[in-house]
Amino acid sequence: MNRFNSTVPVDQYLAESNVLFYLSDAVTQLLEHKEEYTQFGVIRYFAEYFSSVKNSNHILFREYSYIKATPHNRASFIRVFWRCYRQIGKSGDLLSMLEYRSLLQLLCPDFPVEMVQSAARIVLMDDAIDCLMSFSDFLFAFQLQFYYQEFLDSVLLIYQDLLAGKSPNTVIVPTSTSIEQLPSVTAEENDKEQQQQDGVEPSTLAQCVDALCDRFKHSHPPRSCMKEVLEETDKVCYYSFLMSLAKHETINQTIGVLPSKAELLIDPEMDQELDKLIAQISVSPGSNSSGSAVGGLKELQRKASPRRNIHHRRKMEVESDGSTEETDSSEN
Repeated sequence: MNRFNSTVPVDQYLAESNVLFYLSDAVTQLLEHKEEYTQFGVIRYFAEYFSSVKNSNHILFREYSYIKATPHNRASFIRVFWRCYRQIGKSGDLLSMLEYRSLLQLLCPDFPVEMVQSAARIVLMDDAIDCLMSFSDFLFAFQLQFYYQEFLDSVLLIYQDLLAGKSPNTVIVPTSTSIEQLPSVTAEENDKEQQQQDGVEPSTLAQCVDALCDRFKHSHPPRSCMKEVLEETDKVCYYSFLMSLAKHETINQTIGVLPSKAELLIDPEMDQELDKLIAQISVSPGSNSSGSAVGGLKELQRKASPRRNIHHRRKMEVESDGSTEETDSSEN
């Protein structure tokens, strides 16, 4: 939305851009860490805070409630996850759901395992979620699940009602409270009898999904994409529907943070940074190689992280640097 467009009401612009949310968070962080931030000046603090929001670095090491609070935050987290772990896909490694959870929790310590399991179920079609997954398959499934979480929760309720033979007219869009009370995907496996279902009629599901979009307040995938996917089959299962959406390039372009699957592992800027780091480690004369690696990684972290995360970085450095300095001093 163009903020200079006089035809857009002020209230609408503020609501859709989440400016007040970010302003409130910036003030809260300033008050909680004022001794640390005021040394740089309040004006500079706000400038760097909103610069980090614009550059999508503001979600690093933040709590999950903040990361999922706005569409921009969710998109930013997806992009950071891709850029941080792109080398896993480049090397061709396959990881388990628990390993992907560990990677996500390095960026967001309280990231819920349920979200990771939901993404894994999309890739593995709700079957044996302890199997290994490629980085690209998991990434696109995770993008769909995380960015459109509330919508997909509602679609799942609709799908389960249709499987049970309930009338589509009785389907109710869940509130935020009811979404939190949905059965956890970490619980027991779904009823075996339900798993053997062939699915539901695509046309019926399409009608329900279209009606859901009319009254849904959160983000949802483009209707044309969902209609296109549902028209390609005679029967549709929930997870096959989601897997097709996860692979749909138009949805990827709509979210707008990941390249196409063909270009997913290509990132010249990041490759250049890694090459510089490797060069620093390999040519440092007479220095401890592990110490050089730590120093180089901290330098990359300083470049990537916004001012907002100073207290996080210092806390992490205090915890890690103590042992490093001890080792260095003992060696000397």
